[in-house]
This record gives sequence, structure tokens and C-alpha cells, in this order.
Amino acid sequence: MRGAIAAGLVSLVLTAAGALAEPVRVLATVGMIGDLAGRVGGDCAEVKVLIGPGNDPHLFQPRASDIGRLQEAQVVFHLGLNLEGRLGSVLARLARDRQVAALGEVAIPPAELLGADGAPDPHLWMDVSLWSRLVPTIAAELARARPACQADLDSRAAELQAELAALHAWAAESLASIPEHARVLVTAHDAFGYFARAYGLRQLAIQGFSTESEASVADIRAVAAEVVAAGVPAVFVESTINPRSIQAMLEAVQAAGGRADLGASLFSDAMGAEGTPEGTYIGMIRWNVRAIVAALGGTAAPWPEALRPWAERHKVAP
Repeated sequence: MRGAIAAGLVSLVLTAAGALAEPVRVLATVGMIGDLAGRVGGDCAEVKVLIGPGNDPHLFQPRASDIGRLQEAQVVFHLGLNLEGRLGSVLARLARDRQVAALGEVAIPPAELLGADGAPDPHLWMDVSLWSRLVPTIAAELARARPACQADLDSRAAELQAELAALHAWAAESLASIPEHARVLVTAHDAFGYFARAYGLRQLAIQGFSTESEASVADIRAVAAEVVAAGVPAVFVESTINPRSIQAMLEAVQAAGGRADLGASLFSDAMGAEGTPEGTYIGMIRWNVRAIVAALGGTAAPWPEALRPWAERHKVAP
């Protein structure tokens, strides 16, 4: 009898230990968050992303299956700051009975946010030094769900922050090589404000922070006039934005007697395809910086030694 009881207790202990060892189920709204969470979480977290490559989080309308995925997650990471505006009510309901963290609102003080007309600019990931400050918050939230992983989570977070510091320095050095007169970044929508502030550029955008409204003819003509006046050498489309407004703006530039080339497509509200270098946050920033520098007349700095392991993992030439 005692043997049976003892065996039963051992079984219960092993079952409980196994449950604690299982990775916590994490769902991130966007890939930029999911990539950080996956790097920090390691074996302690199973991270999935709700809004995949090529999809605009400003316009994302959740389906019944998406609601199901959110309900199945044990931890939900979103940015907040109205990035996932149409998910707001769903996330508020989820927060009643599970961990739901609005990382941008927790990690970044309001005084450091850009914005207009009382609306915050949610595109924090465009400033690498700012985005890296989400990492400790992610580690702390994961440790709440898996306390036994605390030491591993902290180690991974420190490693990732060191990589992001190297990435930020590389981006700043590369973008500083652009001739001063050409340091104007023209895009379809206002997603690069933090990028411009961090790396010494001036941004011109046809649309505002959100892509919910269409650009007007007046908006297109106004930006075209500035492109002509400043002699901007190139403008950029974005992977999640219909290129129609940029094409119309280039036509307006030509009609006004100016000329600007169309640069490579930039990643703004989503990363690249899964399994590609650009499907990681570091790769997304690397692509954008190299594309902007090449189109505006600069030269990319040598790839940092601290990021050589990333390059080797993703088979990218340093």
C-alpha cells in the first residue's frame, strides 16, 4: 500500500515538473516582437506570430481562427500605442485572465514617443536603441510564466541587447556616410520617424502613421514639390503598402521637371519572409539600411564582428 502511494506521489511530482518544463505558449502580434521573444525565450518559450510577413498591422482584421490562437496562448505580446488598433477590444478581454503585455507602453516613457495630434507613433522598432529596451520587459514577462528559466532568460536577453547595440552603431555609421544634402528619406507612410530621429535623416511621407486612409492628391503633390526642391535622388516603396501613391508622386515629380529614382522596397510594418535573413529583426534593419545608403549615395560600414554569428546562422556574407 505504502509502495503504491509512494509511486503515485513520485508520478505526481514528475508530472508537475514536466508541466513546469514545458515551454510557455507565446503569441506575438507582429514579427518584430516575435523575433525578440524567440531569441530571449529559447527553449523556455514556444513563440508564434499572429500577423505575418506582408500584412499591415494597422489594417489587420482578426478572423475567428485568430481569436482562437489568441485564446490558446498563455502569454500575449503586443506593442500597443494603437499599432494593432482593430485588436484593441480583443486584447483587453484577454488581459482579464492571462498575461497580456503592451510592450511599447510598458518599456518606453511617453516623453520619448513621437506623435501628432495626440496620437503616438507606434513604429518604435525603427530605432534599434529604442527597440532594444523592450528586451528586459520581454524577459521579465517570460520569467513570470516560467520562474525556473530566469537565469537563462536574463543571459539570452543580455546577449541580444549586445547584438542590438552593435547593430545600432553599424546603422548610425552607415547612414552618416550619405552626403548631407541627400539625407532625406521619402516613403509612402510615416513609419520611419524614429529611424530619421535616431540616424540623422529628414523624413517625408505621403500618409500618416496609420495606413487606414488613402493619400490625397494634395498630399502627393506636396511631397513631390519637396522632392523636387530638395533634389532627393531616390524614394522608397514599402513591403506592406500599395506602391500606387509612390508611383503617383514620382509622376508628379517628373511633371514638375524633377527626377528621382525608385529605391528598393523597404520593410516597415512587417519583416521579410520566414526563413530568410530579412525574416529576422536584425536582417530587416540590415536590409533597410543597406538599401537606403545605396540609393542615397552612401557606403555601408563593415558588418560588426559582434554580429558575425548572426550572419553565419543566416548564411549572409558579412
